[in-house]
Amino acid sequence: MTYAGLDLGGTKCAAVLANVEGETIRFLARKEVKTQGAWQEVMAPLMAFLKEGGHALQGCGISCGGPLDSRAGVILNPPNLMSFENAPIVDYVRAQLDIANVRLQNDADACALAEWRFGAGRGTRNMVFLTFGTGLGAGLILDGKLYVGARNLAGEVGHIRLAPDGPEGYRKRGSFEGFCSGGGIQQLIKMRTGEDYDARELAERADAGNLKALRLWWEIGTQFGRGLAFLVDLLNPEVIIAGSIFTRAYRFLYDPAMRVLREEALPESLAGFRLLPAELGDQIGDYAAIAIGCG
Repeated sequence: MTYAGLDLGGTKCAAVLANVEGETIRFLARKEVKTQGAWQEVMAPLMAFLKEGGHALQGCGISCGGPLDSRAGVILNPPNLMSFENAPIVDYVRAQLDIANVRLQNDADACALAEWRFGAGRGTRNMVFLTFGTGLGAGLILDGKLYVGARNLAGEVGHIRLAPDGPEGYRKRGSFEGFCSGGGIQQLIKMRTGEDYDARELAERADAGNLKALRLWWEIGTQFGRGLAFLVDLLNPEVIIAGSIFTRAYRFLYDPAMRVLREEALPESLAGFRLLPAELGDQIGDYAAIAIGCG
C-alpha cells in the first residue's frame, strides 16, 4: 500500500512516498523545496514529484503548522507559513493527485500520532508532543486518542505567555514559542549578546565551553520547564516528547527544564513522568505526514 505525505514548514516543504504494511513504514522517495513564493509555487514541484513515479496512491497526508481547519481542509493563518494563509490545500491536492483520501492535520498533532504509533510514545495513553522547531506547538494524545478541541485548535501552547517581555513568538513577546523555537532563540541571542546567530551555532559554542552560550541554554531550558509545568499540571501526561531543537540540544535543556518542573509542578503529577527527545529524530516530519494519510 503506497501513501504520499506532505510536510509543510516555514523553512522548507517536503513530499515523501512510502509503503505501509501494518506498523511498518518503508520510505521510497523524498523531495524537498524551500518555502519561498506563493503557496501554489511551493506546491507545484512537490505535486510533480508525487505524480512522476506512477504509483497507485492509497492516500495523502498533509502535516502543517496551525492554525488550520482540518475538517474543511484549509490552512488558516500560521505565523510561520504566511504564504499559505487561507489555502484550500486538501482540495488542491485531491485535484492534483486525483485521489479522494487526502487529510490535513496540524504538524504537532501529526508528529504526536507518529511518535505515539512508531516512536518514544509507544504504549502510553496520555502523551504530549512538542514541535520545538521553527515554531512551538503541541499534539495531545489523551485517553488513547488524539485530542484536537472544538475548533481543531487544541495544543497551540506556543501562545502561552511565560514572561512579561522577551523574544517574540506567535505574535506575543515573552511567549512559550518566543523562548522555545528557532526564531525565538535567535532573537534571544541578539537580545543578550548583540550578535546574530542561530541555535545550531549556540550549541557549537556551548560544546566548546563558552560560558555565555551555556548560560543562554540554561535560560532557554528554564523557560521550557515553566511551559512544561503548565502542561504537566493541566493534563497529567505520562510523557512529554519534544522534537527538533530539544532533540539536538537535549544535553543543555534537560537539566534546567526538570529543575523547574520539580519546583513548579505537582509532585503527584511528576510521579512516573518522563521528558524525552523525539525518537524518530529529524525524519519525524516524514513519518508524521505518512501517518496522517494512512491513519
